Amino acid sequence: MAGRINDDDVKAVRDAVPIDAVVSEYLQLRNAGGGNLKGLCPFHDEKSPSFQVSPSKGFYHCFGCQAGGDTLDFIMKIDHLSFSEAVERLAGQAGITLRYEEGGYTAGTSGRGERIRLVEAHKAAALFYAEQLGGAEAEIGRKFLAERGFDQAAAEHFGVGYSPAGWDHLTRFLRGKGFSDKELTTSGLAQDSRSGKPIDRFRGRLMWPIRDISGEVVGFGARKLRDDDNGPKYLNTPETAIYKKSQVLYGIDLAKKEIAKTSRAVVVEGYTDVMACHVAGVTTAIATCGTAFGGDHIKILRRLLMDNATAEVIFTFDGDAAGQKAALRAFEDDQKFAAETSITVAPGGMDPCDLRLAQGDAAVSGLVEARTPLFEFALRHIVSRHNLENPAGRAAALDEAAPVVANIKNIAIQHESAVQLAGMLGIRDEQFVVKRVAQLARWARERGNQPPQQQGRGRSPEAAPATPTPPGAGPALNLRSPAHRTERELLKLALQRPALVSPAFDAYGLDEFTAPPYAAVRQAIQDAGGASQDSDDYVVRVREAAPNDTVRALVTELTVEAIHAKTVDEVYAGVQLVQVRLRAVDRRVHEIQGTMARLGPQTPPEQQAAVQEELWVLQQYGRRLRNRGAEGL
Repeated sequence: MAGRINDDDVKAVRDAVPIDAVVSEYLQLRNAGGGNLKGLCPFHDEKSPSFQVSPSKGFYHCFGCQAGGDTLDFIMKIDHLSFSEAVERLAGQAGITLRYEEGGYTAGTSGRGERIRLVEAHKAAALFYAEQLGGAEAEIGRKFLAERGFDQAAAEHFGVGYSPAGWDHLTRFLRGKGFSDKELTTSGLAQDSRSGKPIDRFRGRLMWPIRDISGEVVGFGARKLRDDDNGPKYLNTPETAIYKKSQVLYGIDLAKKEIAKTSRAVVVEGYTDVMACHVAGVTTAIATCGTAFGGDHIKILRRLLMDNATAEVIFTFDGDAAGQKAALRAFEDDQKFAAETSITVAPGGMDPCDLRLAQGDAAVSGLVEARTPLFEFALRHIVSRHNLENPAGRAAALDEAAPVVANIKNIAIQHESAVQLAGMLGIRDEQFVVKRVAQLARWARERGNQPPQQQGRGRSPEAAPATPTPPGAGPALNLRSPAHRTERELLKLALQRPALVSPAFDAYGLDEFTAPPYAAVRQAIQDAGGASQDSDDYVVRVREAAPNDTVRALVTELTVEAIHAKTVDEVYAGVQLVQVRLRAVDRRVHEIQGTMARLGPQTPPEQQAAVQEELWVLQQYGRRLRNRGAEGL
């Protein structure tokens, strides 16, 4: 085994790879104020962003599902990696050679995690296939690409390759790279033969590497080229630990930045369609991999589109019956988007690849621009099934179509669509249809089935009346409580801007924090050396000093949450310090006054004098704080 990774190397990896650069590989991030970034949480379904990243501190936190941590925690959670696997992946990206406590520098790979090994095998296979495309045997593959309008540059851009027709070319190549037979079969790159020995899964085919959103090769799509190939036209990697066809989108690694920038995604049906669109300038094109567009694909896109008001998803389908069925299936998922969804069908039922060959790049761009709202397509499909020549048929069509219009998210478009529906049905009284749709929409809202833009919104810390606390953390944190709000602000300052509250903060006692979870965070700061000991790994040390995961999560949350001030300076910090201290003084004054009320005539004079003296000192201190503010501390 390789042993435990050196602590200094782990710290070097954390410092070398900015958390916002890592997170932005999986979702779109936007400015959240205070130096933080926000996006839709990749760990739970939400309609508005409650996931925040603090680049300066190197942490993330979701105020909806409470997930949080540093860069390594994020990679571990989103890609289901172990700690060592996450360190190894980021180290590879940063070019850092890791040292292991046992055995020095890694000489072997027996200690590497399974997922890392499978990804490395696919990376090596992709390079192997790409190199084979230039060989004599792959002439048939190059001809296939050329006939579809793709030159060598296009093939290289998408990493297209060729799998040799022999039985074990790739298998022998990867063995030479140190991969075991078990790893090759587990990865789906090889399969057991009748003799029990592994052979190549893909032979004599054109190969498209399928990458996840972070750019890692996790599978392949293989197109047959010869008539004597008895396999299916397209053969994909089987389900593995790193490849789930319902959770990958071909081309997402190339399209994600433009999708986030333009708030538009174009969904096509095949690998060559994605290539044709990108070559033609439609660089937001993506495709599913041998499966229907579904819920997991929607989650990937929503994180990139951020569900803003101008976001749009455009589906391209063939004009035949199968294409129409696919479009209607997509419409069933329409309400899972906050984005508008549209459909476009090429003339003559051509796909984007055929259209580009026949009419050029401009025709592909024009196809996308000539889209039709998907709900309009669905309405026309519904109406076409009814006989509109008689009142009964028109009434039946209205009964089926009106709920579809009522579910349209945009109220203005909903109204216009109701008017459009009246015209489709031949109903002269447009207001009758408009009122019917409005009634259905209102009926749905009253029963809790609110439009998607009003559902599932992650609650911001400002809007939340209370922060639920996991078991073991004490009472819930009530953000309506002035004391809790001020204590929270002071702790945020101590974690995010410690220089503003030091050295005064380190003199504050645990009893000055009335919420037990906040007192636990105060204790963790103290155990980590105090706020005055600010350093690059200050928050890391505080998290390590936390007694359990609950307190550790709260430290992360407070590190990422925005400070509620337009100007965060010594004046603002002083106000928080004074308010927390003043409330503690007032509580003690109240306690002493109660004690004095309970003292009877039998109480020794010296005891009464001591109580009165403490009361007087506290009252004077409280007066000084009220008059002089932070100077009175």
